[in-house]
Amino acid sequence: MIRRTIFEWDTIGYGEAANEIPSPIADRVAAIAAASPLAGRGGSGVLEHGRKGLRARGVVGVIATKDCALEILPKIDFQDEDSATRASSVRRRLVHMLAVALDLKIDAGEVTTLNWQRETLLEILIRLFSERLADAVRQGMPRHYIEHIDDLPMLRGRLDVTRQFTVLAADPSRVAGRYDALTGDIALNQIMKSAVARLTRAARTADNRRRLHELAFAYADISDVPISALRWDEVVLDRTSSRWQGLLRLARLLLGGRFQTTSVGSGEGFSLLFEMNTLFEDYVAQMLKRALADTEFRIISQGGRLYCLESDDHQGLFQTRPDILVKRGDEIVQIIDTKWKRIANRIDDPKQGVSQSDVYQMMAYGQIYKCERLTLLYPHHAAVNRDEGVHLAHRVTGGNHWLDTATIDISRGQGIGERLKTIVECRPIASCGLSI
Repeated sequence: MIRRTIFEWDTIGYGEAANEIPSPIADRVAAIAAASPLAGRGGSGVLEHGRKGLRARGVVGVIATKDCALEILPKIDFQDEDSATRASSVRRRLVHMLAVALDLKIDAGEVTTLNWQRETLLEILIRLFSERLADAVRQGMPRHYIEHIDDLPMLRGRLDVTRQFTVLAADPSRVAGRYDALTGDIALNQIMKSAVARLTRAARTADNRRRLHELAFAYADISDVPISALRWDEVVLDRTSSRWQGLLRLARLLLGGRFQTTSVGSGEGFSLLFEMNTLFEDYVAQMLKRALADTEFRIISQGGRLYCLESDDHQGLFQTRPDILVKRGDEIVQIIDTKWKRIANRIDDPKQGVSQSDVYQMMAYGQIYKCERLTLLYPHHAAVNRDEGVHLAHRVTGGNHWLDTATIDISRGQGIGERLKTIVECRPIASCGLSI
């Protein structure tokens, strides 16, 4: 089993060396990547299949064939670390971002037992899910009373009078009964069984495969339901089954659209992929919600939904969806747009690499939402020769709007909520220590 790890926007060449990938395997990996919904119309949104190698784009995760697993990690700077140690640290930070963005509760005890150096992101998520599920099953599978309608030799439960005197009128030896029976064949257990079945085909490590086979045996009496037919809306969790909440979220992740099963050639492949732009946005929004929970501010993610234009018949055109709205009461006091890209820090580039289209978009937000403070938020990186936070602020020409550029250091997980809170509470602009 070949395992390779690269970082987004890096290239892995073809070959047999430890830092290369054999060309026939690369072809299969590229085919699986092209089948992902994130690949786009041209099929190269995840991997560019070039003449000399595979180049990763802004999508991270794992692409696996029967004989290879290619892991793509985000470019997060960890200083004074070699490539192997850096990959382990980035993997840990990526799992943290996923846990926050998807509201997955992963405690410190679980994190310390994970083999960050030897396992891919997919194997780590499979291990988290299978270990949690095994613990939950040992405490007992949830069961519910389900109503049954059956024709029996003797009455059980309540008599179905209508059926008895219509359908069974000519057969007095049978009694139409309605009764409740305790069963484990419920929607929640069917979802867990589907997740176990899917992950059993994807798992590559011996421990994960062993644990999943044991779980498959435990769920042998539960109905096999296709993933597309699973009844998520029928899952009911109460105080006695609250421990299944996190498992349900993990199962939704591992059964959802991010996890693709693809047939390539004679074998089956898998991909579990995340677009870093979206993940960064969701992560920042969730961390801000936590940090500002006890303040006058509240966070609205992907809200607003106002239109740029209005037709003669008052129909809205070109709907807007700012990444993050910061509100005080009913007033929008700040609009934050997250960008998973690296800003420049060159003296000869006063724009810092900020794109013109991003500036135009923020100007439109300021006008439409009547918001004076606009912030473009980027990940911090080592080449930025200043501390994270708000770097520069510019007045929008001819108006009262201010456009900030700011960065947040993702590698420093400790206290990130408070550091994001500082960016929001940096008021007035002139007091932020900026050069305007």
